[in-house]
Amino acid sequence: MIYDVRQTTTCAYASPVAHAHHVLRLTPIHRDGQRVHVAALQIMPEPLHRREGQDFFGNRLTWIEIEEPHKILTVKLAARVTVDAAAGPAALATPAWEAVRDEAFAISDIGPLSPAHFLFPSRMVSLDPEIRDYTRESFPAGRPVLDASIELMKRLKSDIIYEIGATTVTTMPPMSFALRRGVCQDFAHIMISGLRGIGLPAAYVSGYLRSAPRTDAARLQGADAMHAWVLVWCGSHAGWVGLDPTNAIVASDEHVVLAVGRDYTDVAPMDGVVFGSGEQRIDVAVSVTPAA
Repeated sequence: MIYDVRQTTTCAYASPVAHAHHVLRLTPIHRDGQRVHVAALQIMPEPLHRREGQDFFGNRLTWIEIEEPHKILTVKLAARVTVDAAAGPAALATPAWEAVRDEAFAISDIGPLSPAHFLFPSRMVSLDPEIRDYTRESFPAGRPVLDASIELMKRLKSDIIYEIGATTVTTMPPMSFALRRGVCQDFAHIMISGLRGIGLPAAYVSGYLRSAPRTDAARLQGADAMHAWVLVWCGSHAGWVGLDPTNAIVASDEHVVLAVGRDYTDVAPMDGVVFGSGEQRIDVAVSVTPAA
């Protein structure tokens, strides 16, 4: 499926910002099952300095410096991306979860997508005992890892209410799990915490969903905005499989990957420092439509 992706991020400041440094993670790159034909960022006001690069996980970064006083910063992404239909493993054919756990802890690879980087606590994912115990209910002895992970995903969808405003971007998994409310970031962080808590590698994915559903399909939660889901490692043979706990579906050609990391802090679309005072408001508009 070929998509035209459009995103507009607008930062409005209460008072003029005299100087700003930002790092942007808003440009998709080639990944397994995804090809980027073209991608461009338009930034207003025009940065004095701008450079491109990649982080350890292969995500594309854009560093900008703005010296012109401004009350509004606007970043627009325009991209055309092809996403292949998923051809993942059969859930029941994946190894027992204990075998995957043992393989992950024994692996010597330290490359960007090695499971070794996604086994332990990270800045926004603690290993909470309540989430771990909840997760264990889906992982009896000998159960295939993907089959168990899919059940966990479906339980999260059933037990947690999708509610915008119930949490913030800094809410940690124990709090959103206790509330049983949150948005896609919270669903992903809770699932990652649970999987890592029992020794399974899990990564955080930021990206987009197809804006308009296919004929007769239900509209997905998180469309028309930035979305988040999970990659679970199913052993060296099956590899990484995307699971979307917000919608209780396996990631498919309706999911466009923007960045991958250990948690939200690795993939935050915009970080930086501004020299100004007062509050700021960030608005994001997203459109992901099949190319004509």
